[in-house]
Amino acid sequence: MDEKLEEHLLEDYKNEEEHEEKDLKTRVWIESKKLWEVVGPAAITCIANYTMNVVTQALAGHIGDVELASMSVANSVILAFNYGLLLGMATGLETVCGQAFGGKKYNMLGIYLQRSWVVLFLASILLLPLYIYATPILKFLGQPKDVAELSGVLSIWFIPMHLGCVFQCSLQRFLLSQLKINAVAFISTVSLIIHVVISWLFVHYFQLGVIGATVALDISWWISVLGMFVYTVGGWCPLTWNGFSMEAFSGLWEFLKLSVAAGIMFCLEFWYYRILILMAGNLKNATIAVDALSVCMSINGWEIMIPFAFLAATGVRVANELGAGNGKAAKFAANVSLAQSSILGIIFCVIIIIYHHQLALIFSSSPDVTSAVDKLSYLLAFTILLNSVQPVLSGVAIGSGWQSMVAYVNLGSYYIIGLPLGFVMGWVFDLGVEGIWCAMIFGGTAVQTGILAIITIRRDWEKEARKALDRGQRCIAN
Repeated sequence: MDEKLEEHLLEDYKNEEEHEEKDLKTRVWIESKKLWEVVGPAAITCIANYTMNVVTQALAGHIGDVELASMSVANSVILAFNYGLLLGMATGLETVCGQAFGGKKYNMLGIYLQRSWVVLFLASILLLPLYIYATPILKFLGQPKDVAELSGVLSIWFIPMHLGCVFQCSLQRFLLSQLKINAVAFISTVSLIIHVVISWLFVHYFQLGVIGATVALDISWWISVLGMFVYTVGGWCPLTWNGFSMEAFSGLWEFLKLSVAAGIMFCLEFWYYRILILMAGNLKNATIAVDALSVCMSINGWEIMIPFAFLAATGVRVANELGAGNGKAAKFAANVSLAQSSILGIIFCVIIIIYHHQLALIFSSSPDVTSAVDKLSYLLAFTILLNSVQPVLSGVAIGSGWQSMVAYVNLGSYYIIGLPLGFVMGWVFDLGVEGIWCAMIFGGTAVQTGILAIITIRRDWEKEARKALDRGQRCIAN
């Protein structure tokens, strides 16, 4: 009798276990569908936007080594420094819009967008001196004279693109938070196609050199901005856009605090690898070092667009669930996103290792640059693997509104640990660019990823849901 009862209980337990497993698989499948509805178009958007920069840089590389180094510094340092801050500030919009959309407060999204325009435009004006005085700044930082002077000229020509970033970053976040990412992907793809055509015309047909490549990027960027603006105000967002409103100028202080925290969080991370390029400019044979590193950073930047798509999707999914008061669903969405992004990171890491000899040929035909990139390929592979995890954790932070806390994490891991260690490895131990990069990966990125993982694991997600509801009430009241 006891044996039969034991067998029956074991069978019931087995059936229950299979049911739970099936239920978990169903939940993962449902969440994956929701996730990839954002990841797919977001990846297309990120890759299209970044490819415009890659096309411009590749054209400069085939003109000459100095032109490649100058475009790399102007695009990957001057422009990217400022873009990182504006993009980071725009992620504050992603937090409030995502949570408002999840809480069905649709009318607030248009107000938040206009507040973001005001805050980001003022920030962009304050950043203009970095473009105007780029040449003396770069010379002061130790860049070669010819590279610094040409980079300064290109930086002036990048000002229209800089001003366009104000609207591009905020419009993307506004549309993304309400799951209208397919439209953004379409507009970005069309802009990329136009960019390839006009870049070829300006550089090869009209023989305008690197200046022509820069102007082509300005034009393509503004085409993307105008496309999203027309989509937003032209009737395709009836629930969330109700026209321009003076409410945009109220509640600016609360919005400014969140935007600044988000900007600091993002730009401290975004600037980190740009500082690596500046540090390389002070090494022996600096032009080749900068060229090789910029090639690796371009490849890494190209690939990281997919983790950035996961960042965007995770931010939206977490913000939507928290805005709706579903803390456990937000946690589950973060776990699914992290697992899938990590799998893709492993795949790309293996691809880089297999094709490490051919990596530089996209950007340069110089044997010296090709050889230097080949030496850096294994560090690039590990960076790609690590970067498949970190952006997802940043997406969780953006969706939850943890930007202020993460800003301190980034400051400590990147600038108190990573940069000093990079200086020691690069100059004290004379390991060159490999030493700088290796130290900054293990000393900065790995530390930051570990801390964010611990923070995410230990959070009370039901409490986060209540905070999201409180934040929404405060923003409406202001």
